[in-house]
Amino acid sequence: MPKQKTNSSAKKRFKLSASGKIMRKKAFHSHILTKKSKDRKKRLVEITTVHKSDENNIKKLLRLK
Repeated sequence: MPKQKTNSSAKKRFKLSASGKIMRKKAFHSHILTKKSKDRKKRLVEITTVHKSDENNIKKLLRLK
């Protein structure tokens, strides 16, 4: 039987933390930055965890489960 392929777009967007949580970047930091405040742009740089309800779908895409 052939190997299962990891979803290419998912492996570029998500990383695993040392404790096993799925990490993601925040949206809205790629363009139209002039009207956003400095504080807002700084918050958008931070990496955060994926919501609990989305974890199973992302694990399937990354072939973790």
